[in-house]
Amino acid sequence: MSVMNTTNEMLVVLRTYDNAVRAEIAKSILDSAGIFCTMEGEYMSAIYTPIAFPIRLMVKAEDYENATAVLDER
Repeated sequence: MSVMNTTNEMLVVLRTYDNAVRAEIAKSILDSAGIFCTMEGEYMSAIYTPIAFPIRLMVKAEDYENATAVLDER
């Protein structure tokens, strides 16, 4: 799945999470590495079951490989 952000950059799903804490940790790791990322669905998963609405960690398409490597290191 990919979407456009407000600056017309293509965002792609890097990972999905069924746990908001794990998603926040991954986001924090990427933020610390200087990689732009955003979460989608974190509020829906708080209301409904995370299985039905998983949290999607989104990055710019050009950062996908680098972001994967950063998270795989951890």
